[in-house]
Amino acid sequence: MSPFPQNARILMYSHDTFGLGHLRRCRTIAHSLVDAFSGLRVLIISGATIAGAFDYRARVDFVKIPSVIKLRNGEYTSMNRHIDLHDTLKMRQSIIRHTAETFEPDIFIVDKEPMGLRREVEETLVYLKTRGTALVLGLREVMDAPHLLKSEWERNDVLRKVDQLYDDIWVYGPPDFYDPLLGLEVPQSLRAKMNFVGFLQRQASSKPRNGTRERDDYILVTTGGGGDGSDLIRDVINAYDSDPTLTQRALLVLGPYMPAEQRQQLTQAGARNPALEIIEFDNRMEDLIAGAKAVVAMGGYNTYCEILSFDKPALIIPRIQPREEQLIRALRAYELGLVDMLHPDESVDGARLSQALKDLLKRPPPSVTAPHMQLDGLSNICQMVNTWLGRDSSDHLSVVQGGLPS
Repeated sequence: MSPFPQNARILMYSHDTFGLGHLRRCRTIAHSLVDAFSGLRVLIISGATIAGAFDYRARVDFVKIPSVIKLRNGEYTSMNRHIDLHDTLKMRQSIIRHTAETFEPDIFIVDKEPMGLRREVEETLVYLKTRGTALVLGLREVMDAPHLLKSEWERNDVLRKVDQLYDDIWVYGPPDFYDPLLGLEVPQSLRAKMNFVGFLQRQASSKPRNGTRERDDYILVTTGGGGDGSDLIRDVINAYDSDPTLTQRALLVLGPYMPAEQRQQLTQAGARNPALEIIEFDNRMEDLIAGAKAVVAMGGYNTYCEILSFDKPALIIPRIQPREEQLIRALRAYELGLVDMLHPDESVDGARLSQALKDLLKRPPPSVTAPHMQLDGLSNICQMVNTWLGRDSSDHLSVVQGGLPS
């Protein structure tokens, strides 16, 4: 088989044990790639329980592996309580390897977890390495607190394996925002593979929303997947209840992974205030953010891309456990003038959060407060894929007009 066949294939891996961030990032990249290259097919391996709830472009598909859920204490458990975690991981590993053997990708992009959940991708990486597949590791611009990441990666010998197996490392942020490997003793050979591609731009859908009423003039409050988002929703409801002068309409999205009992309690609590509308989930979150006056969020990676893409004033109330990723990102974004920030210890004060929400409505958008923040990640990724595939617009794998920057 030639290294870059006429109908090129990219395989992506998204372990998806908590929230929707990994799948949504992979889906965004996949859509950008098939838009840019007319002969390309992309297959996403995902552990997200609701991977099928999203729309996918032509030539983008997904393979669902058994779901594993990450608990708030950092431990894992099988989504199917009747199947042992060890057996679930064996099934996932087998499906990943079989998919790679059958799909025969030219490029394999692994999201965030270099060896996969509990090393489930390591065997497949070694196999694809022998076939000459280009292996790419994609990292968020913030992984975790340096001391926590250092401990985790040293315990599993991750740096050596990454340097040995991967051909390229894409950091999904600009170089002046944050270094995801800060505090680690990274060999120069690995540093040389790192490309800070920039934040990933998002777009609202052009398709009509059948059966969904139009909304306007609202603050959007989003928890992402919602598994750890109940505190944010509770605090916003409390802020509205404690301040009768806070009458700005707000749309609160609980997230599909919020536990049912919390979802019911918060829905009942919010129903008492006519300014609040609560929904469980929307698979077109980009549309909701595009239509909002401002955004209140915990501050996962995708949220920042959307805030920048749609130029929305934002208030971030980050999660601080078990990972410090959101806190680090919020502090850096606040320092750069991109967002307002409130620590979760402060947001429990209804009066404090109410004032922060009022201030948010007066805040200029990021294009004014942080004009240097660019969103060129997708175009840079397309350029690198074009280089990897060794093609230009005259070959069978053609670059669609406008798909790549001039």
